[in-house]
Amino acid sequence: MKKLSLKPAGGGERRGRNALKGGAYSLAVVAVVLAILIAVNVFASALPTGYTRFDISASKLYSITSNTKVVVNGLTEDVTIYWIVQSGQEDDVIENLLGKYESLSDHIQVVKRNPDVYPTFAEQYTDEDVPNNSLVVECGDRSRYISYNDIYVQSADMYSYSYTTDFDGEGAITSAIDYVVTEDLPQLYVLEGHGEAELPATFADQIEKANIETNALSLLTVDAIPEEADCILIYAPSSDISTEERDMLADYVSGGGRLLVMAGPVEDGILENLYSLLSDYGVEAHEGIVVEADREHYAFQAPYVLLPDMASHDITDSLIEENYFPILPISLGLTVTGEGSGGTVTELLTTSDAAFSKAAGYDLSTYEKEEGDIDGPFAVAVSVEDDGGGQMVWFTSSVFLEDVYNAYSSGSNGDLAMNALSDLIGEREAMAIRSKSLNYNYLTISASTSALLQTVMIGVCPLLFLGVGIAVILRRRRNQNEPC
Repeated sequence: MKKLSLKPAGGGERRGRNALKGGAYSLAVVAVVLAILIAVNVFASALPTGYTRFDISASKLYSITSNTKVVVNGLTEDVTIYWIVQSGQEDDVIENLLGKYESLSDHIQVVKRNPDVYPTFAEQYTDEDVPNNSLVVECGDRSRYISYNDIYVQSADMYSYSYTTDFDGEGAITSAIDYVVTEDLPQLYVLEGHGEAELPATFADQIEKANIETNALSLLTVDAIPEEADCILIYAPSSDISTEERDMLADYVSGGGRLLVMAGPVEDGILENLYSLLSDYGVEAHEGIVVEADREHYAFQAPYVLLPDMASHDITDSLIEENYFPILPISLGLTVTGEGSGGTVTELLTTSDAAFSKAAGYDLSTYEKEEGDIDGPFAVAVSVEDDGGGQMVWFTSSVFLEDVYNAYSSGSNGDLAMNALSDLIGEREAMAIRSKSLNYNYLTISASTSALLQTVMIGVCPLLFLGVGIAVILRRRRNQNEPC
C-alpha cells in the first residue's frame, strides 16, 4: 500500500501572505519612484530656462550669442523689458528668448502689459500702432520701442519673387538694452551741401540698430570738423567738394579721423577734388563707368552691374565665410599705383583682368570696348590707413546700397557697408548680432530614392519588428516548457 504524500497544512496561506508582502513592497517602490519624479519635475520647473531647454534648431533660433552675454553681463543698471501682449496670445519663441535674458542677469526684469488691461500704456513710448508681442526696453529716462514687425522681419527675395522671414529678436533686444544704458553713443556725421542722396531706408535702419547717432554736417558753416565726430560719411554726392573742404577732410584723416565714402561716377565726369583725397596715397581714379567682359564677374546680363572679387580683410571676411557676394553697379575704377606716401592701401573689391572703363560714362552706347576706353583690372573698394592713425574706406558706387540692389545681393551690400562702418568706429558687441532665417531648407530626392525609402519604412521595418517579436515569444514559450 502506497503512502500518500500530504502537503503541509497552511502552505497556500503562506504563499498568499508572501504574495501580499511582495505586492505591498512593489506598491511602496512605485510610490517612492513617483514621489522622486514629482520632486525632480518641481525642481526642474524652478530652474532657469537656460538649464532646461536645449536648442537643436539649425539656425540656433532659441539660443543667444556670446555678444548678448557680454552686453547683459556688463549691466550695472536695472533694465525693464515690457512685453505688450494679450493673454493667451504670447509668442513661444519670444517668451523663450525673454526668459533667457531674465536668467542671464538680475538687472533684467520682464513685465507683461496686457493692452486690454492697460490700453494707454504704449502711448508713452510710441505713436505707432502696437501689435501683440511688441516690446519696450526701458532704463531710467531712456527707452526704445520694438515692434513685433521688427522682430519678425520680412524681406523680398528678388530671385524667387517671394518673401523670406528672419527672426531678429535677439539683435533688436540687445541693441535696445545697449541703447538705454549707454549715454555716449558713436557719432556719425553725414556730409551735405553737394547734392548728396538720402540714405536708403534699410541702411539707415541698420545704423539705428547699431546705436550710432547721425548728424548733418556742412563744411561751409564750420571752421573745423567737430571733435566728437567718430566718423564722417559722404554718401552719393552729385557735385564736387571745394578745395577748402578737401583740405579740411585731408587734415581730419591725417589727424586720426575716420572717413567713409560712397561716391561713384557722375554725369559730368569725375569728382576731382573728392577723389584727390585718394591720390595722396597713390590711388588713381579713372573717368568713366567700369564694364566687365568676364561673364562670371557681372550680374543680370548687365556688364556694368559688377560682381567683384573680395580680398581677405576684417570688412570682408564674414561675407567670404558665408559665401555672400556684394553687387556694385555703376562703379568708377581705381588703380593703386603705390606712388603715394603717408599710408597703406588695401584693395577690398577688385574686377577681373578683362574689365575696362567706358570713357563715355553715362553717354555710353555699347558695352563693347572702344578706342579711348581704359584697360583694367580695377579696384572698386579700398581701405586706406593713414600713418597718423586715420582711416578711409572708399566704395566707388553711389547706388549699391539702394534697397533693390541690397535685396538682389541678399543683404550682403548692407552688411558690407556696416562692416566698413564698424571697422572705422570700432565694432561694439550689439552691432555684430545678425538675424536668423526662419526659411526651411527642403531636401530634394529622386523618385527612385523616394520609392526605396517608402519600401523600407512601410514594408521592411514593420516586418522586421514583427519577426523579432515572434522570435521573442517563441523563445519564451520554449523556456517555459523545458523541465526544471
